[in-house]
Amino acid sequence: MAIMTQVEAPGTTAPSLSRRARSRQGRPTTPKHLRSNLTAYMMITPMVGLLGVFVLWPLGYAFWLSLHRSSFYQSPKYVGFAFYRYVLTDPMFWHSIETGLKYTAMVVPISIIIALLLASFIKTLPGRTAGFMKTVVYVPAAVSSIVAALVFTFMYQDQGVGNWLVGLFGVKPVAWLNNPDTALPGVAATGIWLRFGIATLIMLAGLLDIPDSYYESAALDGANFVQRTWYITIPMLKNVILFLFVTEFVLAMQEFQLPLIMTKGGPVDATNTPNLYIFNSFRDNTPYATSFSLAASLLLFAVLGVISMIVFRLVRSSKAVDG
Repeated sequence: MAIMTQVEAPGTTAPSLSRRARSRQGRPTTPKHLRSNLTAYMMITPMVGLLGVFVLWPLGYAFWLSLHRSSFYQSPKYVGFAFYRYVLTDPMFWHSIETGLKYTAMVVPISIIIALLLASFIKTLPGRTAGFMKTVVYVPAAVSSIVAALVFTFMYQDQGVGNWLVGLFGVKPVAWLNNPDTALPGVAATGIWLRFGIATLIMLAGLLDIPDSYYESAALDGANFVQRTWYITIPMLKNVILFLFVTEFVLAMQEFQLPLIMTKGGPVDATNTPNLYIFNSFRDNTPYATSFSLAASLLLFAVLGVISMIVFRLVRSSKAVDG
């Protein structure tokens, strides 16, 4: 009987095992890569929802309004791309774009160069001193742009710090914000002071990611500071510099508060940036200023997008140092 039990036991479990195997084979299974994608989609769904509600929908609604002749007193009437033609044929729009590009050309390169030099200097400092310098460098970023605009406006007065400095070299007082040739550089100096702090900390993070062995090998080969910076630091910081260039370019082209407070777009529209032009167009007394300013805003959005795409196309990104 014991032998019969041992023989029958395997036979009794075989059908149940085969049924389990058949049930597993017949059940549809999701591939592993699809399960991973599903998890990723679930994680980004909230962000996509917020993006759609607060960015995509307002952008689409603004485009719809720009195609209509609308005001606060009349119902919208479809006019197609008429307002886009009005904006594109307005010389002041192109003048504001030119002014924005000039402002960007002064703010962005100087901010990045100052950030690179300061970050290289902070990297050589010991721990506590480096921490103190990081705090000092970040202070301008914590200052409101309105406060900075007011402070620099007082500095540019006849008896201000700016004329005191140039007076040390025997130069007569300069009407910084009342001269079309110096007004935009004066506003740009304020923008540089506000932006170089964050750029310095970002650049410092990129510098700390570069292995010290690269610099040690270059020093053994006789490379000086300039050569190490040109052949090691700048190539290894290409991703960081690209990020700073694009973000700083977009922010500089959208500058609004500094020229509004310091010069109100003058003198002779020398500091009339694109956003200030759009703001003045919206405040115009014409009945369809809303549609006109929306069309100008979307055209500026297109200009910034195209230039950013060109920059990313010309300067290809690369993997990180530790990638």
